[in-house]
Amino acid sequence: MPFSRRNFIKTSTLTGVALTLTNQLKAFSSSKKDKVRIGMIGVGFRSHEHMGNFLQREDVEIIAFADPQQRSIDEALKEYKKYRKNEPAIYKNGNEDYKNLLKREDIDAVVICSPWEWHSVQAIDAMNAGKIVGIEVCGAMKLQDCWDVVNTSEKTKMPLMMMENVCYRRDVMAIMHMVKKGMFGELIHGQGGYEHDLRGVLFNDGKTAYNSGVEFGKNAYSEAQWRTQHYIDRNGELYPTHGVGPVAIMMDINRGNRMTKLSSIASKARGLTKYIKEHKNGGKNHSNAKVKFKCGDIVNTQIQCANGETILLTHDTSLQRPYNLGFRVQGTEGIWQDYGWGENNQGFIYFEKQMKHSHRWDSTEKWITENDHPLWKKYGLIAEGTGHGGMDFFVDHAFIECIKRGTDFPMDVYDFASWYAITPLSEKSIAEGGQVQNIPDFTRGKWKTKKPVFALTDDY
Repeated sequence: MPFSRRNFIKTSTLTGVALTLTNQLKAFSSSKKDKVRIGMIGVGFRSHEHMGNFLQREDVEIIAFADPQQRSIDEALKEYKKYRKNEPAIYKNGNEDYKNLLKREDIDAVVICSPWEWHSVQAIDAMNAGKIVGIEVCGAMKLQDCWDVVNTSEKTKMPLMMMENVCYRRDVMAIMHMVKKGMFGELIHGQGGYEHDLRGVLFNDGKTAYNSGVEFGKNAYSEAQWRTQHYIDRNGELYPTHGVGPVAIMMDINRGNRMTKLSSIASKARGLTKYIKEHKNGGKNHSNAKVKFKCGDIVNTQIQCANGETILLTHDTSLQRPYNLGFRVQGTEGIWQDYGWGENNQGFIYFEKQMKHSHRWDSTEKWITENDHPLWKKYGLIAEGTGHGGMDFFVDHAFIECIKRGTDFPMDVYDFASWYAITPLSEKSIAEGGQVQNIPDFTRGKWKTKKPVFALTDDY
């Protein structure tokens, strides 16, 4: 059999897999089924990576698309037809047509890649329709949204997986592997963030999605149609999951630990207006140069955990800067800090005892290489070339394998709620001058007995 991603996945993940499912996975109840049937809600560019990963698997079918924009449908169909000759059912008759997709009995799960404001609404509708949910990341619109999703999942017994891909970044997983082996000692502090120049994402010329102009809203294309408005209307940690996710997993959040309170502060907002004024397609007299952006250029959020750890998140997306998520993991025996895109050599590490109290940083390269997570050792060759440096492969692989096997999602509905809740709580904190906000216990006490499940083996 010739080597290919499809053949590798087929032979390494399907052989010997038991398809007995828990009651919670009732939408996929037949042990005789060997495929997961998916509906895609929102088929803009973010969905394309998921589709590519799914369609190269012989244990997945994509049954239908739902998106109100013909342009998005057309682009998604081009991506789809790279892998399959048939055509999925299309639901494009307005914003509510996804509800007709949810009525289909031939769909086991949906993957939601719509604008942020639709995430909770569509997740709730999907679970009420008996569908398993995979949902893209952001932060919640309101704190109540988080409770509504949790309550719906518990009521319907339908599971939800938050598809946070940075938890699967190679260097992050190696550090996680080192944490679990005790190399950092007892964890004390973690840092992360979304430190990413998004100016070319938040604005375009209405024709090309990225780095092409200064338009947003109805005059723009792709994310700039909706994402930029959040920077006008909201001041807070708008995108917490990339930063908090890896740290939360290392600190066993919701599985023996939990986040209890936070406080946020924001800088003034200057970056987006400056970008518009200086862009060749903008200028000081462009109408968008007069727009008042509410979200501070730098938002810092500090978090307290039940077991005594602290977490610091930074949202920095409106100014010029190279990409970096600003990770730091610090324990009683060691410390790691990253920079750049996540390559093995893009970081500093220090273990006092091994380094004989030298007070000198070591490069992370040999440490990351020597402690590569078993998942990356097994699937690294397949993951290379998929979205976000391979991270998208792992999040999609986990989603499918958990459904097939009836096992707990690595990032479940309680992680969704607690990570998403950071956004509205940070907004409230900033509005109140940095006042401390209590983070609800969305598990209702289950965090005390829940056990870690994220990437415990080389399987998924």
